[in-house]
Amino acid sequence: MILIASAPFSTSAAYQRFLHAYPAYAGTTALDDLRAREYARLDATGQVYLDYTGGGLYAERQLRQHLELLSQNIFGNPHSHNPTSQAMTCQVDQARAYVLEFFNAPPGEYVAIFTQNASGALKLVGEAYPFEPGDHYLLTFDNHNSVNGIREFARQRGARFTYLPIVEPELRIDPATLDEYLGLAAPGRNNLFAFPVQSNFSGVQHPLEMIALAHDRGWDVLVDAAAFAPSNRLDLARWRPDFVPLSFYKMFGYPTGLGCLLARKAALAKLVRPWYAGGTITISSVQGDGYYLVPGEAGFEDGTVNYLNIPAVEIGLRHLAAVGLDAIHERVLCLTGWLIERLSAMRHGTGQPLVKIHGPANSVMRGGTVTMTFFDRDGRALDDGRIEQLANWEQISLRTGCFCNPGAGEVAHGLTPEIMRSFFGRQHAPSFQELRQEMRGHFGHDISAVRVSVGLASNFADVEAFLRFAAGFLDRTAAEIGDVEAGGPLCSTGRDAA
Repeated sequence: MILIASAPFSTSAAYQRFLHAYPAYAGTTALDDLRAREYARLDATGQVYLDYTGGGLYAERQLRQHLELLSQNIFGNPHSHNPTSQAMTCQVDQARAYVLEFFNAPPGEYVAIFTQNASGALKLVGEAYPFEPGDHYLLTFDNHNSVNGIREFARQRGARFTYLPIVEPELRIDPATLDEYLGLAAPGRNNLFAFPVQSNFSGVQHPLEMIALAHDRGWDVLVDAAAFAPSNRLDLARWRPDFVPLSFYKMFGYPTGLGCLLARKAALAKLVRPWYAGGTITISSVQGDGYYLVPGEAGFEDGTVNYLNIPAVEIGLRHLAAVGLDAIHERVLCLTGWLIERLSAMRHGTGQPLVKIHGPANSVMRGGTVTMTFFDRDGRALDDGRIEQLANWEQISLRTGCFCNPGAGEVAHGLTPEIMRSFFGRQHAPSFQELRQEMRGHFGHDISAVRVSVGLASNFADVEAFLRFAAGFLDRTAAEIGDVEAGGPLCSTGRDAA
């Protein structure tokens, strides 16, 4: 074990420099009051939470309001017409309507389909999109694996799929290449283009103007908004994508197990479901060997929806609306800019940079996700697992690995198609750890990545804590920092003391 030395930062002096560089932060102080009231457990437990891209945090008032609703009412399964069922149906319909309102989605044009998460929403599209030979699926390199997985539906049905490259160092799309690839749409065929409006690997925000460009070239457009929606306003009346998958826990922490597919009715009508389930049909028959799907969103909500938790979605969205997405967005931009600026300035005595940031090295057209590789004083990449372990001991929550975004990671780490193909078609499926070991030993590539992300309840002290932690690696070698130490996970909660 090593002790991370305190960096020579004066919090008050650093804060003044920060305010001078990012004066707009001073206009977001209402979020400090909110943190003290609704997220006091962060400071009470000494936690530095920097994993908002992995999951948002819930406010205490969200829990209180949901518990009050459940404790004062009797709710039944909404698939009936009895009083308790109808009471729940009203709650579900009200939440569904507010989801559309929150995203300014015209109810005559869009529907909100409740799913278990964004991945479930994407699977609905992938399994039902009418891919056939001659059709085309286009997706950017930096999509989440749940978007990548749709290619397997396309492959199975004989459709073509193509990856649109992203380019170092900012991991953005080249406009000329975008224009070229959008020209690949097959006239009169089913063409689906998918991209993340914000990358969960690099924080890059791709222009929403790509939606209209793609529509004009004959593409249906799927926009993954899971990493974007927590701190950015998405106006569907303005941009009009065809499919938008969301995970609500990433927006406001609670409840988990609920997501949504926002879909244009015209695009939804193209989907052909490969099966049906309880709740999705008007009638089905064993002897008549037939069924009819319920039109609209109900035809895509398999079985009984997570009805007792759905009212908590509206509570969470109203919480975000009351806080103000513009204020959240401004705070995230300021903190991200400062974090990148300070990390980029950190250098070992040898002149070697402490980190390489994968993605934009500024706050222009990016979100609050910052991914980096740490290097020791000799220029050797540090083991991200060891960094995570040391961060755990400092009560700092960050994330390491590839973040379910292999394409962005492959570009960021300079991995070629030849290298990656060598890991497939083997009798033994390698684990991620085996892949990493072979990358270093056989190909000479380190795939170490550390991701920190800020969000609604983040403040300057959180960022400063990580900067102090990062500075503790200055002028050390990988050998001095050591390897991951054996030991169990940190599973303690307040209940353990009882």
